[in-house]
Amino acid sequence: MPHIVAGPGDIFRPPHRVWRRTRRIYAVPSPCRTWHLEDRRYRYPQVEVPLSGLADFQNSIYLQGLGDVVPTLPTDLTKLEGLAERALSAQAFGYVAGSAGSEATARANRAAFDRWRIVPRMLRDVADRDLSVEVLGTAMPSPVLLAPIGVQSIFHPEGELAVARAAAAEGVPMVLSTASSYSIEDVAEANGDGPRWYQLYWPKDRELAVSFLERAKAAGYTALVVTLDTFTLAWRPRDLNQAYLPFLRGIGVANYFSDPVFQKAVGGPITKENRDMAILHWVANFGNPSLTWDDLIFLRDHWDGPIALKGIQHPDDARQAVDAGMDAVIVSNHGGRQVDGAIASLDALPGVVEAVHDQATVLFDSGIRTGADIAKALALGAKAVLVARPYAYGLGLAGQAGVQHVLRCLQAELELTMALSGIKTLDGLTPDILVRA
Repeated sequence: MPHIVAGPGDIFRPPHRVWRRTRRIYAVPSPCRTWHLEDRRYRYPQVEVPLSGLADFQNSIYLQGLGDVVPTLPTDLTKLEGLAERALSAQAFGYVAGSAGSEATARANRAAFDRWRIVPRMLRDVADRDLSVEVLGTAMPSPVLLAPIGVQSIFHPEGELAVARAAAAEGVPMVLSTASSYSIEDVAEANGDGPRWYQLYWPKDRELAVSFLERAKAAGYTALVVTLDTFTLAWRPRDLNQAYLPFLRGIGVANYFSDPVFQKAVGGPITKENRDMAILHWVANFGNPSLTWDDLIFLRDHWDGPIALKGIQHPDDARQAVDAGMDAVIVSNHGGRQVDGAIASLDALPGVVEAVHDQATVLFDSGIRTGADIAKALALGAKAVLVARPYAYGLGLAGQAGVQHVLRCLQAELELTMALSGIKTLDGLTPDILVRA
């Protein structure tokens, strides 16, 4: 682990020492509606703090308090949404925070976690803790990935580029959305040697789909995540009430506009003259409601790495994924954004885990806000979790530093939750540590 301290222009950046302040670092709103840090008068290094584990992020915060330095974003990540609502435009906030219909599914996702309680055990020797795991060939410092989120430039000008840098700095895999604001190649460059996966929104044009896969493979994305639940957009009142769909404004279409197959279909590179035609071509190609399980053969023929199907909620669908030779399933209801009144993802998880019988890796998303949430999902059978809205809020509030803050908080809280429950490795997170509330 790096040394994690506060420094000028960042939340907790990783130089090697703690800076003793004569005045506090604090956050102020910037004109671009994100947040930056203002730092005044500091003296140079006084205390060196080596960090050996994810939970030591907590110690670094307390040590910085000796110099009157406090976190500029809350360490209770459930508070980020309220801050983001004040900092982002109404359209951007509505897009990320909103869900389908009455938003009952999003509420159910959170309520499901409260129906489970951890039963801590004592005197278990948890001095040497290890949260590392390998998922689909990717070595990870903890069972946490950044879920695919599109149109991130509406939250922060650097969008996916900032997220890619944050993920690389923390060693956490990011999953890039097809609907990103920056291209597959540009995000890969920002991510450097960091682990990265690619998420496919399967277009109607199969030649375009193949081009996306080839570009992702060439750019170093090692696993493919195929989202099954979004072949069309759901009824989302927060967006509808503002008549706001960023794609129609040319946001979140970078991978399409930069693609040679897409460009050929609209007569060449996208310019001011053919931009409207390009957007209409995007509308015609996004999503494919006619897909069936038989079409998965096409993916296997054109992607030679691991494939995960995202959006699985029924045990029978999980079995069909296994029968189709898929490597993983992601239990997800898209954060409640697609079907109002649907089953909570956490409620769907045990049935899916039982259905696959270790024949495929089971991942989880929808509703994660805390380290304890992660522990519960892992105890119910997930190998790892994907986190979405919290890091989107972190991005909107503080760019790359905000994303890193979210990751460090989640991982530290997970390690501390495990340790205080008598668990030192992920293997110890089993169903018998939980009881129904």
